[in-house]
Amino acid sequence: MPDGAVPDANVSWWISSTSANSYPSLPAEGVEADVAVLGAGIAGLTTAYALAREGRSVVVVEAGRIAEGVSGYTTAKVTVGHSLIYADLTDRFDAATARGYAQSQHEALAWLCDTVEREGLDCDLERVPKLVYTEVVEERDTIEGEVEAAVAAELPASLVTTSDLPYPIVAGVRYDDQAQFHPRRYLLGLAERFVALGGRIFEQNRALDVDSGQPCVVHTEQGEVRAAEVVVATHYPFLDRGLLFARLAAYRDVVVAFDIAADADPGVMAISDGTEQGGTHSVRTAPYSGGRRLLIVTGGQFKTGQSSTVEDEYATLTAWAQDRFGVGEPVHRWSTQDASSVDRMPYIGRLPLSGDHVWVATGFSAWGMTGGTMAGLLLTDLLQGRENEWGALYDPSRKDVRASAAKLVQENLNVAKELISGQLRADVDGADDLAPGHAGIYRGPDGRTAAYRDTAGALHAVSARCTHLGCTVRFNDAEKSWDCPCHGSRFGVDGSVLAGPAVVPLEEVQP
Repeated sequence: MPDGAVPDANVSWWISSTSANSYPSLPAEGVEADVAVLGAGIAGLTTAYALAREGRSVVVVEAGRIAEGVSGYTTAKVTVGHSLIYADLTDRFDAATARGYAQSQHEALAWLCDTVEREGLDCDLERVPKLVYTEVVEERDTIEGEVEAAVAAELPASLVTTSDLPYPIVAGVRYDDQAQFHPRRYLLGLAERFVALGGRIFEQNRALDVDSGQPCVVHTEQGEVRAAEVVVATHYPFLDRGLLFARLAAYRDVVVAFDIAADADPGVMAISDGTEQGGTHSVRTAPYSGGRRLLIVTGGQFKTGQSSTVEDEYATLTAWAQDRFGVGEPVHRWSTQDASSVDRMPYIGRLPLSGDHVWVATGFSAWGMTGGTMAGLLLTDLLQGRENEWGALYDPSRKDVRASAAKLVQENLNVAKELISGQLRADVDGADDLAPGHAGIYRGPDGRTAAYRDTAGALHAVSARCTHLGCTVRFNDAEKSWDCPCHGSRFGVDGSVLAGPAVVPLEEVQP
């Protein structure tokens, strides 16, 4: 595998267990459609499929391969149990906001499960309960308050003090009849149904800009798409005109997966409240080879680009799983990235400062399986001219400052700090200081340089300045990538774009 790509050890189980798909690139002469959807993850493909079912002409443009971006690296819990959120939304907004969030996520869960059955999608869908728990005695009141808020939001929540996890809990919120599945098999199947409805998918073609108007024009690496409406479903929006980057933060979690016997399956999706030592931990299982199960454990969250010792996060999470579940070494590992909004609710609707025909779906805050599905349903209604009761709740132009001012200030001060400190950072004096397998930032002949010497001894030198808004990138030692600490763009050691909002590679420079 080339040095610019994520190593095989960090490819998710969802991707390694499915065959490679292949859709064509956009023809040079371009195409036309009623709607252009940018991004082929769960939000984009749900939107495209739902619109195609209603007879709209839809084109999907994907920078890489469908379902191999963020949706291919999720842990794929389809649930309304979004950690401790309902009491928080009730306190910061009101009970109506919490109920609206709850019911829209519940509707998405039901729609996804119904679609699997209706379309006959082979995606290992399993209905299981979800548990949000604490191990800290002092946090029991918090759990009880969350149960009260969830029940008030008309969710099937109950208080429990025991579980089938192999370690004790103090208290937990249990949601019955939730779901877990294989996200890439689901999305590959959804893409096939979309194409059967007349939809078109173009891969390996990054969108670079959008001219709003009638029609809108999407400029890509290889051609143009003209469409009456454009949906930006690229996880983190690559268009800055709506200024959503000031209200979004990019986080990464590491994931380790273990081969376990079927009778060792705890039979529940679970997430801790984060108050125990070591922070938040999340677990679920999935079918594995030979009738066995895959135990999937998530944790070690950090802001993208603000940790250069990601290997330590993997080691810490592995040790936690081994201690709690008695497992051996991981058989798979990967990292996942989330775009989190300052008020914990997604931004879905018209992209601000972009006219009436450019739409966006982003900010799912780690709950993209229901959030992305709900976004597709909401956008379909809006693009079809229908009222949707959740529209105002998720409107990207909503006034969320009052309820999230502290978080907004905190995140943007963090960005400012990284922007300034990055200009002063130097890890090594020069390329000669880099041993094989190591990377560093230094001032080279062409300015601030991000250099990596691969295990064969070859040096890869690129500009250290992120092409999004100019922050200094930081090396990710586990995935061999340069990650931006400001807004989460990620680049290969050859400078290639791995994840946006950046759309332009890091420039190769003299070492």
